[in-house]
Amino acid sequence: MATFRLALIQLYVSSIKSDNVSQACSLVREAAKQGAKVVSLPECFNSPYGTNYFPEYAEKIPGESTQKLAEAAKENSIYLIGGSIPEEDAGKLFNTCVVFGPDGSLLVKHRKIHLFDIDVPWKITFQESKTLSPGDGLSTFDTPYCRVVLGICFAELAQIYAQRGCQLLVYPGAFNLTTGPAHWELLQRARAVDNQGYVATASPARDDKASYVAWGHSTVVDPWGQVLTKAGTEKMILYSDIDLKRLAEVR
Repeated sequence: MATFRLALIQLYVSSIKSDNVSQACSLVREAAKQGAKVVSLPECFNSPYGTNYFPEYAEKIPGESTQKLAEAAKENSIYLIGGSIPEEDAGKLFNTCVVFGPDGSLLVKHRKIHLFDIDVPWKITFQESKTLSPGDGLSTFDTPYCRVVLGICFAELAQIYAQRGCQLLVYPGAFNLTTGPAHWELLQRARAVDNQGYVATASPARDDKASYVAWGHSTVVDPWGQVLTKAGTEKMILYSDIDLKRLAEVR
C-alpha cells in the first residue's frame, strides 16, 4: 500500500488516570472510524507531566493502562502507538511507550533514552532524571505500509533509524512554552530532511492551569521538510495521509 492514514491524538490530560485512559481509547476509536491505520497518543497521556507525579501514577507493563490500549488496538484493527506512561519496574521508574498491533499483541516497549533536563533562568527548570531512569534500546516495528521508528522527544537516534530502513519517525513529546516555540517545528523539519523520512509528533493539548504547560501543535512533516499538517493547542485528532511514493521521489 503506497498511502496510509496516520492519526495523532492531542488530548487534555487530567489528574484522573482512568478518565485519561478512557478519553484516549474513545479518540482512538474515532480515528479508526476516519480510516486511520496507525494512531499515536502523546507523551505521558495517562498522567500529569511532572517529576512529582511520576511515582504516583507509575504502573507495571502490562498494567491497567496498557491493557486498555491493547484492547483498543484489537477492537479497531490498528497499530496503536501508546504515547508514553510512567512505568515502574524493579524499583525504577521509566518514561515508556508501548505499541500494539491490530491483533492486540505487544510489538514494542520503548523506554525514553535521553531524559529531559533543562534549566532556562527565569523561564523553566525541569529534571526528569530526578525520578526517571533512562532506557537503553532502539525501537522499531514493521507494518504492511512501512517501517516505523519510535522516540520520545528528539535525539541523535534518527540517523541510526534511517540507516535501518525506517520511513516514519514518530515522536510522542511534551515540549513546553519555552522550548516549544523555539525548537518544536525546527527539530521536526531538520530530522525529516536529515533522514529523508516522515516525522510525526504527538503532543498533549495545552492546559494553561497545569503545573507543566505543554506546547501542543502536534505535527506531521514530509521528507522534503514541508509541514503537511499541524494542530493548534486544543484537544483534537490530527490526520495525515503518508505517501510512500513521495518518500521514494525525495530519496
